[in-house]
Amino acid sequence: MIATLKTFAKQREALRLLRDDHTNEIMYGGGARGGKSWIGNAWVLMCCLSMPGSAFLVAREELTKLRDTTLNTFFKVTNALGVKEEYTFNAQSNTASFHNGSIIFFREIKYVPSDPEFDRLGSYDLTGAFIDEAQQIHPKAISVLRGRFSLLSGVGWRTIPKMLLTCNPAKNWIYTDFYKPSKDGILPSDKAFVVSLATDNPFVTEDYINFLKKSDPITVARLLDGNFEYDDDPTALLSYDDINNLLHNTDAQPGLPAVIVDAARFGKDKAVIWKWNGWRVRLARVLLKSSVPQLATAVREVMVEIKCPANRVVIDEDGVGGGVRDLIPGSIGFIANSRALTDPKGERDKLTGKHLPENYNNLKSQCKYRMAARIRARQVFLDEHPGPDAWEMLGEELAQWKRWKVDTDGKLAAAPKEVEKEKLGRSPDYADPWYMRELLELLPKPGGGLAVPRHITPGGIF
Repeated sequence: MIATLKTFAKQREALRLLRDDHTNEIMYGGGARGGKSWIGNAWVLMCCLSMPGSAFLVAREELTKLRDTTLNTFFKVTNALGVKEEYTFNAQSNTASFHNGSIIFFREIKYVPSDPEFDRLGSYDLTGAFIDEAQQIHPKAISVLRGRFSLLSGVGWRTIPKMLLTCNPAKNWIYTDFYKPSKDGILPSDKAFVVSLATDNPFVTEDYINFLKKSDPITVARLLDGNFEYDDDPTALLSYDDINNLLHNTDAQPGLPAVIVDAARFGKDKAVIWKWNGWRVRLARVLLKSSVPQLATAVREVMVEIKCPANRVVIDEDGVGGGVRDLIPGSIGFIANSRALTDPKGERDKLTGKHLPENYNNLKSQCKYRMAARIRARQVFLDEHPGPDAWEMLGEELAQWKRWKVDTDGKLAAAPKEVEKEKLGRSPDYADPWYMRELLELLPKPGGGLAVPRHITPGGIF
């Protein structure tokens, strides 16, 4: 006889959604000790017992963490329900096989460069899936799993595809796909987000909550309050407050105009153009699909609008940007992997008097660190709201500016674009032009040594 499982209100809400006939994906959690692993394992276990021949996946990013946490909780749940005799567990294959033909696969679904499309998930025929700590999972894995549900009926039972995802706050795809739409009341009807925190869990002691309250402010905000707007990553170059302050840094100085372009073509990423007045910036154009001539025309229109000379135009030259630059003579190409430049205002060698080269692995890292420092110092002002969608994406992308492994020379490095794309589930098209703006400060004179026309004067451009 199966014992009664103790649950609390938020867990029962999740179970109700997992049993209905229209909700396919449920995100559950949002903080520490919200009963995430317990309810996930309990749901999978009860399904396997009541649905003979069903097949479930229980997964985390890394196998070691899966064994130490999620799987350990699974054994606790089976003991609590008194059903440990209903299955056998193979520690080599990490599989629980039930006497009624049901099966649970405990798996790692970490992103690996050798399998970027997660083809290794293609052999599963699943009834449901429980993904623990989903904020650590590549969104591509979730997308692939959506196509692996096929064992949806059996003797005496029938269901629809069900995926339970649990999480702590993070500014990545779970923020975009679940938290923000749920907060705005626009989450699709086949998805649900159940927020469960330590304070919702009656089985969490007051001593634990008081202990958590003594943590640093970001940990308290994320793990106790469930605040998705904070990021506890110590490698982050920008905090949530730094990014939010962009809309309030009204003391940022106006100055010479600049047009910065992240180029793309025919639907591969977006082409994004930002216009600058000193350190005051506005979004100028977003082109979803454009040819090289069309993008060049859009850039020239912005140049005319703010009276910007070509030698104050910076274009990402990796890929199709080179073609755009060719159509705007005198513009400056940004090559991310080129060497870092000497800061004309930087430190000088005491013997030679020459400026010392800056300690970065490439130009992109140099510019990203410089712009991040400028934003932290509240010297940059987004002086016109770019709209909710653009602002949301810009904020998410700036939050992915991270310190990266130092190279063999100990030079400072920023996280590669591919890592940012992995975390975001898209290309960082809005934020890339921001660090490119710093190139104009590193060149010997504004515009790469070319004189700025006399009719261009600081201020009054926007």
